[in-house]
Amino acid sequence: MTFVFVNGVPVTSAVWTPLINELSASQRRDTVLLSPPGFGAPLPPDFGATFTDYRDWLIDELSRFEAPVDVVGHDFGGGYALEVAMTRPDLLRSWASDTIGGYEPDFVWHEIARLWQTPGEGERHIEWIFSGDVEERAARMVDWGIPEPTAGEVALGQGPQMGRAILALYRSAPPAVLIERGRDLPAAAARPGLVPIATEDHTVGSTALRRRAARRASARTAELDGLGHWWMLQDPARAARMLSDFWSTL
Repeated sequence: MTFVFVNGVPVTSAVWTPLINELSASQRRDTVLLSPPGFGAPLPPDFGATFTDYRDWLIDELSRFEAPVDVVGHDFGGGYALEVAMTRPDLLRSWASDTIGGYEPDFVWHEIARLWQTPGEGERHIEWIFSGDVEERAARMVDWGIPEPTAGEVALGQGPQMGRAILALYRSAPPAVLIERGRDLPAAAARPGLVPIATEDHTVGSTALRRRAARRASARTAELDGLGHWWMLQDPARAARMLSDFWSTL
């Protein structure tokens, strides 16, 4: 099997390295990291960087594999994984997403997301986040909960391209769009799904909201008690066991 990992915002695929190092040797050999355009991969001039654009990008990437894959998505990467599960389940053996709560009608974007969705204020905030040298950007990522050395590796991939992609992406996914897409969430049940629930992640909706969304997608849940948004970095061994246990049931 092929295990595909997709990162989110505002990072690169470096966030997966500690978790992948905890997988078995055979699993590591079958692991592929897919960095979305602007988030560890070049941002093409004609790429709109909307939520739909990223869904189509992931569909195109997964279509290149000879057999269905197990996709794991974090943050917006989890949203892209769900979009594939809902629209192209033939490309997947299974999916895992920690952001399924965004498809619930009572989901509320977190404060920084609302800031990025606001013209003017979003641009100023993005300019500040990606200002300075690598060390300064890494220090901001540490403040956001990303430990070293991953913070420094992520900072190397940050810059104006990522900033433009963030603004376009968040502004393409207001609550009305997510509510509309959420109506199709039961279609994700076409393939086995896993919803990691990091109990201290306050950016993706309450644990109750995430469990409700998981039930609508007929997905199993795995509670990561005490972990936050960067669960794969906070306890990579535990995260690897969670995924391996899930894959062993397929």
